[in-house]
Amino acid sequence: MGNLGMTEILLIGAALLIFFGPSRLPELGKSLGRSIQEFKKAGRELTADVQEQAK
Repeated sequence: MGNLGMTEILLIGAALLIFFGPSRLPELGKSLGRSIQEFKKAGRELTADVQEQAK
């Protein structure tokens, strides 16, 4: 996933714009950001729990 070039990013953006429309894109971006934030938080909590159990 780290190998996305500018062309691929533009194509994905254009597809999202066509499918969801310009009014829904900010809402989708916010929800995606929140989801990633929650996933990272759960990962940190899991890591902390495992480290605590290892002690």
